[in-house]
This record gives sequence, structure tokens and C-alpha cells, in this order.
Amino acid sequence: MNSASSVLSPDPEVIVFNLKERYTGVSATINALVPLQAQQWRLGFCGTRMSNGIDGMSLREAIKISRKPPEGRAFRIWHVRRDPEMMAAIFARDVLRLPIKLVFTSAAKHLHSAFPRWLISKMDAVISTTQEAASFVPNTTAVVPHGIDLSRFSPPADKRTAWKDSGLPGEYGIGVFGRIRPTKGTDVFVDAMIAALPQLPGATAVITGMALPKHKAYQDALIAKIAAAGLSDRIIFLGQLPTSDIHLWYQRCLLCVACPRYEPFGLTPFEAASAECALVCSRTGAFDLITVPGLTGEMVEPGDAPGLAQAVLKVLRDQDQALAMGRAARERVIAQFSLAKEAQGIADVYTQLFTR
Repeated sequence: MNSASSVLSPDPEVIVFNLKERYTGVSATINALVPLQAQQWRLGFCGTRMSNGIDGMSLREAIKISRKPPEGRAFRIWHVRRDPEMMAAIFARDVLRLPIKLVFTSAAKHLHSAFPRWLISKMDAVISTTQEAASFVPNTTAVVPHGIDLSRFSPPADKRTAWKDSGLPGEYGIGVFGRIRPTKGTDVFVDAMIAALPQLPGATAVITGMALPKHKAYQDALIAKIAAAGLSDRIIFLGQLPTSDIHLWYQRCLLCVACPRYEPFGLTPFEAASAECALVCSRTGAFDLITVPGLTGEMVEPGDAPGLAQAVLKVLRDQDQALAMGRAARERVIAQFSLAKEAQGIADVYTQLFTR
């Protein structure tokens, strides 16, 4: 076991699951939380090796270790976040009769279909990430918003000059972060930038993230549209960034745009806000919790490219205003959305189970 994995317990009272191999927003949440939770609990991790270097046990190993309760407890807690993990956990508890209790985190802001609703109904505790998500889950135990690692996603020494480190043209950056696909609104961002950049001579727009093979034609069409507008040197696809570099691009950008057509929660504006980015976000996910019009940025309707362009121009009409919005956004994250606050909210749910 490597040094990062040594934070985990050989006899965990809580096992956190992340069985999906592809790195996602859920993976990022777990990646950030596990080292902190390991300071609070005898913690185990089951799943794909995390980017912080922590190795996970296999599902078979989690079942084996859970055949008897941990020392000092009547049961272990399995904390799961996806449907397949709920299925495995229910099988382990109800068929294999393991002494475990199940916690599920729900972020979806819509009514789950029948089978996931049934799975969720079998959980011993449910954490919803927003009040709206809780409204779709009748057995919600607590509402605990996602939190941000304030030390990792910190502001640069000087936001005014941070863009120089990008090596790209322009005086400041406008960034959109996440997968390249229609649901993420990458085309909405491109259309808005084509409209706005001629009025923002100092700006360069960057698009981070990968396009899956099924979305390659979608990305190629966007690249062609940008070229036709004569903006290939000002709207730049950075591709998939190493996890270790993402915070640097938040620091470099003056404005973060998050314009998906639908998002359950959406971490990127919160991470960017922690690095003092001003925000322009679509009205989906939990973006309204961090984007306060006129204070930390502006909001637009999903899919509204002209509205997005106007909102970007409104925020960036005065760079001092944009810088002030970024500082206010960081203050909001510190006050309401720290990683420590999320870990404590989850800990309260675990404690409720252990002390029933």
C-alpha cells in the first residue's frame, strides 16, 4: 500500500465507494473528501485508484472485510453514490446478510425512474446535495451541498497578471470546464464567444475537457464554426487537462462560464469561484447557490447563446468589477461551501446511524 493509501484503516467503520473507472464529477468529490474523512473515521475506500494516489479495495474485498462488524461498532457503513453501487450494497446487506448500513448521496434534480427510486428507498440514509434534489427523494436524511478544497482551489497571487502564465494570447481568459458534449452546452459557449469576443479585444476563451468518440463530430463542427468566424486563435480547445493542472486554469481565468443544458449539481463554478473567478452560469444544477447576479456574476437560461454573450459582456465591461465579483465568489465559497463543511454534514449522518 502506498503512502497516500496509508491514511485508510485496515478495519474501517465506513467504506466509501467509487466503482466507476472514468473520472467524473462524482469521482472528483470522493477524491477530495476521502483524505479529510480519513481524519474523522476509520475509513476504507472501494473502487478505482484516485488521482490523489489512494488505492481502493475491490468489491470482493469490501464484502470479505464486511462479513463481521468493525471493532467497537455493531455494523459498517457503506457510502455509495451510483445505481450499480446501490445494487451491490443491497445485495450485500439483504442477500449476503452482511452487518452493514447503506448511505446514498443523491444529486439529481428530477424524479428518478422507478428502479432507482426503489433502490433509494432501500437505503438506511440518503444525503441530498440541494433542497431541490431532496424534493425528489422522500427519504432524504439531510441536505449537504458539495464542498470545495479551499487550499487547492485558491486564488493566484495576482489575478490581473495570472493569465500570462497560460502562454496564450490576450490579457485575460474566459474558461468553460467539463466534458465536450451537447448537454454541457459547449455549442452554446462557442456561439456566445463568437458574438462577444469582437467586443472584448483583450479576451481569449478556452474550452477544457475531452470529447468522447461519439461527440467527436460535434467537436469538429464547433472547430469549423470557430474557424469560419476567424477566431481560431481566440477560442481554443485545451483538451483533457491533468487533474493536477485544473486549478491553474481557474487561477488564470478572469471569468468562468458554466452553461450546461442540464446539470444535477455542477462543481466547476464552485471550484472556479474558490479561485476568484467571476461567474456566468445557466439556471440549472446548484449554480444559483454560488452565482448571485450583480455580486458574483450573472445567470442566463439554459441554451440561450445570445443571452450568454450579453451576460459575459456585462460582467467584463469593467475588469475591476469582474475582479470584485471573483473576490465575492471566493468569500461565498468560504462561508457556505468548504470541503470541511461537507465532510461535517456527512459525518453528522454517519453519527445518526451509529447512535440510533
